[in-house]
Amino acid sequence: MTPASRRRALVAIAACCAAPLLARAQFSYDVPFVPTPPVVVEEMLRLANVGPDDFVIDLGSGDGRVVIAAVRKFGARGIGVDLDPDRIAESVYSARLQGVSDRVAFHREDLFKFGISQATVVTMYLLPSVNLKLRPRLLKELKPGTRIVSHDFDMEDWKPDEKSTVRKNVFMWIVPAQIGGTWRTTIALPAGERSYEIEIKQKFQEIDGLARYENKKVAGLWNARLRGDRVQFVIVDDSGTIETNLYFEGRASGDTIEGVIKRGIGKDEKPIPWRATRVAPAA
Repeated sequence: MTPASRRRALVAIAACCAAPLLARAQFSYDVPFVPTPPVVVEEMLRLANVGPDDFVIDLGSGDGRVVIAAVRKFGARGIGVDLDPDRIAESVYSARLQGVSDRVAFHREDLFKFGISQATVVTMYLLPSVNLKLRPRLLKELKPGTRIVSHDFDMEDWKPDEKSTVRKNVFMWIVPAQIGGTWRTTIALPAGERSYEIEIKQKFQEIDGLARYENKKVAGLWNARLRGDRVQFVIVDDSGTIETNLYFEGRASGDTIEGVIKRGIGKDEKPIPWRATRVAPAA
């Protein structure tokens, strides 16, 4: 295809899929278009562990290269969102050229208003101020476990779960379940049932807390971790003649955590089912 025919094709696509250019005055562009290098695109998608079951939404999608790569190289489906009609036209053309138009779409919309709840992966190359402005939406609207990947810019005190550097910094966050508050559970130990009231403090995916039992006793939560909706911590069990560790693992869903406690190690390991209910939200 000659350069002239390619330009004509882009113009035709723009007429079909984008608003008239005169409408551009209605929008303000918060982020200039700077293409992400292909090696960084691949690292973003690798770090997010994108696969065929994923739905990728690229916020500020530019020429569509990130979401097209997610579809073509990793088998995902996806949507690109951008305000610039020229970039939308270029993205649609590129998707057609690479044979992935049936699995990717491009929308000319405001990324602060576009619905993101269906995403399992969100990718972006935005400015730090835009990342921070988006952060409340990402935490509120995305399901726990959704991966967010950013090229070059982080989200300040929301520390990334993982970071990689391939020519540029790539940050990856996993949206955490909101588990802060007071929980109650009763578990069957060898010495008899014991009820715990567990207080969990949370800042993004970082958690800490303590457990109260037998009215007055207090136990710390050791090695407390939260990754998406999966929570784990250790409580030292002093119900027997010898102290032992209780390894709590569970999955949070709303005001319930369910999972398995492992007591003992090696051949002495015993699994104990547990279920906790939140009785008070975080203060």
